[in-house]
Amino acid sequence: MVVQSPQTVNAFLKPSNMACPLVFARQLRYDSDMPDKRIHRGPHPEDAKLFSAQTLPTLRQAVTDMSWLLSNGYADKSTLKLVGDRYKLTSRQRLAVMRCACSDQQRENRATRQVTAEQVVLGKSLVLDGYNVLITIEAALAGGVLFAARDGCIRDLAGIHGTYRKVEETAPAINIISHILNKLTPADVLWLLDKPVSNSGRLKKLITHFADQKKLNWSVELAFSPDKLLAESPHIIATSDSAVLDKCEKWINLTRICIETIAPKYNLKWMDLQ
Repeated sequence: MVVQSPQTVNAFLKPSNMACPLVFARQLRYDSDMPDKRIHRGPHPEDAKLFSAQTLPTLRQAVTDMSWLLSNGYADKSTLKLVGDRYKLTSRQRLAVMRCACSDQQRENRATRQVTAEQVVLGKSLVLDGYNVLITIEAALAGGVLFAARDGCIRDLAGIHGTYRKVEETAPAINIISHILNKLTPADVLWLLDKPVSNSGRLKKLITHFADQKKLNWSVELAFSPDKLLAESPHIIATSDSAVLDKCEKWINLTRICIETIAPKYNLKWMDLQ
């Protein structure tokens, strides 16, 4: 283990019962005053350098160290700073490490509540964390950098800056989700979208129109706190949001299923930081 003993870092870190730093990753995805004018949800200009084969060992070690610290009860934000400073990581690299790290207990608990594709059968309802699933698939189709996290989820670094903007990958991403859901055959599907995010109403109309055309048993709901609804839902949910995964009753790794299914066709690759 590269990180020093707990005694060494006690002066900097304080034990905490807070969730993995992914608990505030959703805020980083949504909160910003900057307008979003992109037509793709693709990679940052620096991503090829920041997430190359040369940086992979360092990033993996950073995830390992951060997960070890989290497993031993240390606070998430200060842990990220300690690990990021130790390995001289940029802000985007730190974000990747943050989204991929989790404690041993969190990983085990999430695995216990995860259901397989075979367990999502006709007669069961499915609730989607709409932006969470959709944006990662949009990013994948646009060539954005993807990461296999320690809990088995595939995550991205995309953000919508407080306003959702339809991109060229939006319609294809919805179609891919539909294709996978048709194979999973849930009884019905509820999409939850964040009402505070601008243009959620427009996305709701787009999804609803698609479902009507395809005669799908989908519904879309705008909610001020979709995380709470997802965490408390008695149904199987689809998300990779860490805060929700730590509280929900049952979840399916839908985003990873979608990405692995389309990977050969679109030549998709991801950086394994497990």
